[in-house]
Amino acid sequence: MSEKKPYHHGNLAESLLNAVDQLATKFGFESVTLRGCAKLVGVSPSSAFRHYTDKRALMTAFATRALHQLSDSMAQAKTQAEQNQTNPFFAVGMAYVNFALEKPAFFRAMWREEAIYSNNEDYIAAANKLSEHLKGGFADTIKDDDPTSFSPQELLAWSSVHGLANLFVDGPVAKDETNEQKLEKAADMIRALAPAFK
Repeated sequence: MSEKKPYHHGNLAESLLNAVDQLATKFGFESVTLRGCAKLVGVSPSSAFRHYTDKRALMTAFATRALHQLSDSMAQAKTQAEQNQTNPFFAVGMAYVNFALEKPAFFRAMWREEAIYSNNEDYIAAANKLSEHLKGGFADTIKDDDPTSFSPQELLAWSSVHGLANLFVDGPVAKDETNEQKLEKAADMIRALAPAFK
């Protein structure tokens, strides 16, 4: 019998979210339960329930983490592109698609409002943070006259990368191709978008 790993107060919550990622990626969100996550990380169900009152609370925290991670990925891509003197718009768009390919469960979770507490303060703050990136000139990579609303260009940029990411993760596009091949397709698409932002 394998021993349960000891957890210090504070990191079990994160470990349970990692378990959501593993279960959802392998079996789908319907398979995720608090008890299943507790079993995966080697703790009792009662320990898991101390952190999350029910599956919906667990999924809310998971979606919140996903929104933060995507926001951070976009911001980091922009900063790195500027440091390397490469195209920030291209970098941010690629970061969006790459996030979906590397973390499909997180990508699927972000707006599953039927499965989360969408009025949760942390979730709302994370959603607003991502929205600010997207409304703010697609992470400050295209001209933006009004950072409080979506311009046609911002909507074009977001819908293009999100739509392609979704087609890769859950749709029929490049189903049998590697992530590297999918990213090549994404790069070609983002380059094709470039004239719309001149």
